[in-house]
Amino acid sequence: MPATSWGRLFQYEQRVMPLYSRFEPMPSGAPLLPYGNGRSYGDVCLNHGGTLIATRGLDRMIAFDAGSGVLECEAGVLLDEIIDLMLPRGWFPPVCPGTSFVTVGGAIANDVHGKNHHRFGNFGHHVLSFELQRSDGSTMVCSPEQNADWFRATIGGLGLTGLIRSVRIRLRRIQGPWILGDNQRFGNLAEFFQINAESEEHEYTVAWLDCTATGRDLGRGVFSRGNHAPDSGDTTGGSAAGTPLVNIPFSPPVSPVFGASVKLFNALVFHRPSAQRQQCRWHLRPFNFPLDSVRNWNRLYGPHGFYQYQCVLPEPDAKAALTEMLGRIARTRLGSFLSVLKKFGSMSSLGMMSFPRPGVTLALDFPNRGARTRQLLDALDEVTRQAGGAVYPAKDARMSANDFRQYFPAWQQFSRYVDPKFSSSFWRRVMEKGS
Repeated sequence: MPATSWGRLFQYEQRVMPLYSRFEPMPSGAPLLPYGNGRSYGDVCLNHGGTLIATRGLDRMIAFDAGSGVLECEAGVLLDEIIDLMLPRGWFPPVCPGTSFVTVGGAIANDVHGKNHHRFGNFGHHVLSFELQRSDGSTMVCSPEQNADWFRATIGGLGLTGLIRSVRIRLRRIQGPWILGDNQRFGNLAEFFQINAESEEHEYTVAWLDCTATGRDLGRGVFSRGNHAPDSGDTTGGSAAGTPLVNIPFSPPVSPVFGASVKLFNALVFHRPSAQRQQCRWHLRPFNFPLDSVRNWNRLYGPHGFYQYQCVLPEPDAKAALTEMLGRIARTRLGSFLSVLKKFGSMSSLGMMSFPRPGVTLALDFPNRGARTRQLLDALDEVTRQAGGAVYPAKDARMSANDFRQYFPAWQQFSRYVDPKFSSSFWRRVMEKGS
């Protein structure tokens, strides 16, 4: 079985051993690493020279309590599969990242977040318990009350504490599949912060940025916000749900994502009529997972893959740091199609190594153009460090050991919970001495 990450930057030699039952013994061949659906962007889900435990075969729903909304399932179940089963019954995961094609185990390992962090926190806040197996064959049930330290280490623990076999999570009641809200253009970062401050009553808030804009337009974008709508029984109107509508069958020899195309795309998105609309009605799938309708969209970045860069910048210096970042990006003309800006809430993460923390988070995609791209990312790192921020391991492909230890000061405490036979390409990189 081939295994890569979503950024398609690495072609590693690694043994892939699938599991098809949570009762099967753990494969041998250290170092080991669980591998879900490969939607991490860099090397956090890769294990060069080691063994990947492919968990997608652990795809069974075990039990559901319709009174409390508690779902028990195996760790390889996709959020997409949970939504397919539970949405018609009026239930939905409280926290979803930007794609539904992630496994429950992967969502725990990276403690994913969504557009409603300020209201619902991280995925880990809704995990009640999980069964964790260590490489010595021992298993334990981990929850906030039972083996609580192991629970905290595994939430956001990058798959390094052992193999999650099954999970109990609490879903939330919703009345229907629709989101009601609005889109608003903003001309600069000051306007973004003003609109965001006025949007606290909305569950979902997110902004798209035009990172090619310069001068007076620097920091312009479109702010989207919305809430779950009551079920009116009306299934017409709004953006439709459904399976992917487009498939990218192969990677083009030259990426169509380059300076001129990015600038044109950004201008079209900013000036489109729907970018300023007061009464928007979206189906929750395209609202939460806009790129899930394009199968294999990562191939568009060409044969050399792409980098995603996501950082969090604490306030009150976030505006100045963002201004510096966007200025550097615009000057290089290495702009991004996908530039997402949102604000995290103040809810403390449960995981020792969780990424979300109070501040503003910016996510961008850059085609891999070699040294030019890496130099830009180094410059963004410099701004992030000086602002006291952090970079998201699930999106990372090049973080240094020194930066990792600054971003995640609990790393030494966490290291005590890493299974001695588990590792990853990411973990070995950030544990290198003096790098």
